Amino acid sequence: MNEISFEQMELTPKIKRAVDEMGFVSATGIQSQIIPLIRQGIDVIGQSQTGTGKTLAFAIPAIELIDNHADKPVLQVLVLCPTRELAQQACTEIEKLTKFKSGINTAEVYGGASMEKQIFRLKTANIVIGTPGRIMDHMRRGTIKLNNIKMVVLDEADEMLSMGFREDIETILADTPDERQTILFSATMPAGILQLTKQYQKSPKLVAINKTQVTAAKIEQLYVDCPVGKKQAVLNLLLHYYQPQRSLVFCNTKKMADEITAFLLEKGFEAEALHGDLPQAQRTKVMNNFKQGKIAILVATDVAARGIDVNNINYVINYDIPQQAEYYVHRIGRTGRAGKDGKALTLVCGRRQMALFSDIVRLSKSSVTNISIPSLTQISAANMAHRAALLDNMITEGNASMYSEIINTLKRQGHNMEEIAAAALKLAFGNSELQLEEVKAGKMFDNRQQQIVKGKKQKNYKNQTKNSKPNKYSNNKNNIR
Repeated sequence: MNEISFEQMELTPKIKRAVDEMGFVSATGIQSQIIPLIRQGIDVIGQSQTGTGKTLAFAIPAIELIDNHADKPVLQVLVLCPTRELAQQACTEIEKLTKFKSGINTAEVYGGASMEKQIFRLKTANIVIGTPGRIMDHMRRGTIKLNNIKMVVLDEADEMLSMGFREDIETILADTPDERQTILFSATMPAGILQLTKQYQKSPKLVAINKTQVTAAKIEQLYVDCPVGKKQAVLNLLLHYYQPQRSLVFCNTKKMADEITAFLLEKGFEAEALHGDLPQAQRTKVMNNFKQGKIAILVATDVAARGIDVNNINYVINYDIPQQAEYYVHRIGRTGRAGKDGKALTLVCGRRQMALFSDIVRLSKSSVTNISIPSLTQISAANMAHRAALLDNMITEGNASMYSEIINTLKRQGHNMEEIAAAALKLAFGNSELQLEEVKAGKMFDNRQQQIVKGKKQKNYKNQTKNSKPNKYSNNKNNIR
């Protein structure tokens, strides 16, 4: 489909001004297809992954739908999200879109935050974005009334079902007017989603964005064959070798996220964990620290990371193999945003994990290349190159000129430039000797570089894993979010 500019979409002047200020010129595939359908009052199913522009796709027509001339604002649009972070993110985007439009008031409601503050905002809100559980809390209190709802949006509906929100969603929808418009977004279409659409939508139109369109072309996908018991050591080597300015490390459980964070802190990295066990205030603080660059590494679980909207993450590292292909696409979609390049690294340990990862690659139609574990010699050379680049940048920008007088003084004392430079570098960088553990590559591929292209396994490996059993994960539900 050819790109459509927002200029062609006949946005109202105030929304167009906000879109321009947000830096958007062309509509994404899902935006260009869904916005006209929603404007016509049609119920829509949007099948797409993260990073496709879903929020603007429903937010623009939702804002246009609001009657903001009433004496007292009434709730007209309700957006349901699976997590607090996603609710915050959606609310922020909607507020940006309404910057120049008066009479549009939003309220974000989710657990772990002040009920009193939410009640205050709800009094004047005509758009509410929240999690099903807290929406239900407000319905019971009478602080949210759904009798004037014109549109309900179910964002990441499959995730809400997997988190056990089905009953809440059905209760909420049953309390809204029959003539409402229902918009549903879901990465997958399991039986539960199909039942919801059949029961609560009227002749919905499906807009599906192909997964091959979603996996960004600017993301270089790599994997590392880790020897058993050496994943932490390999992670340490990779971070020292690539030195990402901002990276996101994914784990499958809250316990593992805490464990990896503690390990990274012990190794001298700036890292924090993000998962569902953290109080809301701490989660917000961690996210702000990451966005502002106060920490370089965020270690997160899948659900906690759903609300991460940071454009300059240059590395995503899958410490644990994701449990579903959709999770893999969601994870790697956190890098390579806003036209920038990004890398996705997956640590694979043993044949069972390789069998699972190969299936994920096939289902997500990805092309993933094996890389070797960096040696200490390679890491040392990379460190030197990194420091040389920093110095070159400082010289080019003229930031070192203030030290010229010190150099002249040292030269008068008989020191040559090479001695002065070496001493200055030692003073700046300290001892460059890193206390790292050398890790040799596993024997799975006989140390030969392999490539998985759209999930097609190499023949020599296929024979090795023919009878492999799928990888097993903990069934402890309290430890997977």
